[in-house]
Amino acid sequence: MAPKRESGSSSRSSTDALRIGRVGRPHGNDGAFTVSEPTDRLELLDAGRRVTVAGREAEVRWRKGTAQRPLVKLDGADTRADAEELRGAAILVPRAELPLSPGEFLVDDLVGCAIVDGARTVGTVREVLVLPAADALDVEDEHGEHILVPLVGDAVRSVDLGARRIDVDMGFVGADGD
Repeated sequence: MAPKRESGSSSRSSTDALRIGRVGRPHGNDGAFTVSEPTDRLELLDAGRRVTVAGREAEVRWRKGTAQRPLVKLDGADTRADAEELRGAAILVPRAELPLSPGEFLVDDLVGCAIVDGARTVGTVREVLVLPAADALDVEDEHGEHILVPLVGDAVRSVDLGARRIDVDMGFVGADGD
């Protein structure tokens, strides 16, 4: 039941593009840059892959660095000034480039979903928090109160993205409202 961090936006995306990082500070003088907020799936930044940055499609020439601090060089960014001009821009790939296994969901797909406990409406997912023990849904109830629901099988009964509905066991969460 692990969501993927491929998008950090706070609302459901209406596009078929996923953010896999942001252009960070320039690295060197040849147009390379660090990637801030990088994806867990670094293969999406491998040499030869196509990405969109600042509305322009570009090919990744190379990726170096570490998983936490990747360094990337794109075609068309040949100077430090070019990299600086892109700083802060989202690095996007088509949604189809990120195949998901059963039980995996993208953060953007969960944000905005209704949370129910059987027939009872609990609230709406406002954010997915990446926590050390387990990711959690930040759910806002009808009173504006926030409830954290761990993304584990004992707490989440089902996820229906088509219906934008997540059925949870509020008794497991300790907030069953009785």
